[in-house]
Amino acid sequence: GEDYEELRASVGLHLLDFDLFTESAAEREQAIWRFEMRDERQPKISLGNVLQMNLIELNKADRLGLPEGPLRAWITFFKHWQEELTMANVAHEPVKRAMSRIRELSADEETRRLAFVRERALRDEVSFLNDAKREGEKLGIEKGRQETLQEAEERVKEAEYRALESKRNAARKLIARTEMDDQAIAEIEELPVEDVEKLRGETQH
Repeated sequence: GEDYEELRASVGLHLLDFDLFTESAAEREQAIWRFEMRDERQPKISLGNVLQMNLIELNKADRLGLPEGPLRAWITFFKHWQEELTMANVAHEPVKRAMSRIRELSADEETRRLAFVRERALRDEVSFLNDAKREGEKLGIEKGRQETLQEAEERVKEAEYRALESKRNAARKLIARTEMDDQAIAEIEELPVEDVEKLRGETQH
């Protein structure tokens, strides 16, 4: 419903992970292509840049090298985002933000994995505590000895200690592998914030 003069250009950007044009030496030395629509009978007549298709052959562009700038930074990102040393040399701010987002997503994945491990450990903890209590009660009834009850209590304490260590180990992993703050880790692992702060200090040393 708007004026056609206000129509914006339609630009396609295609990133190719293979070499498309390789027939001639000139084709093999070019990695960035822009195609525009032209008339078949009068190729001098074109629609200009309002309708265009841009192709970037990533392998070729990475191999040939480009002048320093945003395009080179993005090509480096797409080809080498898993290489920390290479990406450390990229100064283009949007690419650095993209790398930061990838790290966040990776951290989220690791957090989900650790949450699953923690949930399983908690189930094991409940089962272990219940088994210890039942065994203690059974032995207490059968033998009627105070020593047996004490043994059961020690087993319960041992189970509680194991559960606490499991939470602490999970917290250590979150500290080492994510950028989460102490409060968030404490809430996930159900630990006092002071304990998490202490664990962070131990990890950094």
